[in-house]
Amino acid sequence: MNTYMFQKLAPIALAVALAAPLPSHAESNFQTGAGTLNATAHVDFAIVIPRILFLQVGTGSLYTNNATVDLITFTVPTANVGDGTTIAGTGGDLTGGAVTARVRGNIGNVGLSTASAGALSNGATGTIPWTQITTTPTSLTANPTLTPAAIPASGSASVSLTAVGNVVAQDARWTYAYLNSNVVEAGTYGGAGGTNNGRVTYTATSP
Repeated sequence: MNTYMFQKLAPIALAVALAAPLPSHAESNFQTGAGTLNATAHVDFAIVIPRILFLQVGTGSLYTNNATVDLITFTVPTANVGDGTTIAGTGGDLTGGAVTARVRGNIGNVGLSTASAGALSNGATGTIPWTQITTTPTSLTANPTLTPAAIPASGSASVSLTAVGNVVAQDARWTYAYLNSNVVEAGTYGGAGGTNNGRVTYTATSP
């Protein structure tokens, strides 16, 4: 653009800018005169809440991602193999075979599913069905106690968590135990990393 054109257009641009309405960021009110005076101004507020859904089973912190998968181990004493003595676990973020379980959501009822890929294996011919492992929920905070579906032999099972005012805030201490009902082949069944079908998957689902 040459200098002449710029000099001609600059006043036009200034005039357009002055004619455009200015954004209003505040309010004021001026009163004058005798007697009681009242000056009123207003401020509008808006709070934006995002949709959330949070699930924690084991190691983690509220509203953060954590890739740690806890390992619960049941070691059966030689004298108690298959005699029906319930075996407590070790491991878990709460130790003693127990984990923290929490669900938070603000979009209505939440479905919570529990899934397995079939019986635990010792990598040979031995298997132990998931029905031999129990989950006992107990109160963790003043929130309602979070109770999951029992671990299914295979596939998935689910429960519905009822929202109050479209909000779900439930938690619990889940303590796992091995029922030890049968004499089974020696070996380590399951294991870290989901070895030998040793992993249960929990999934929270929003509407």
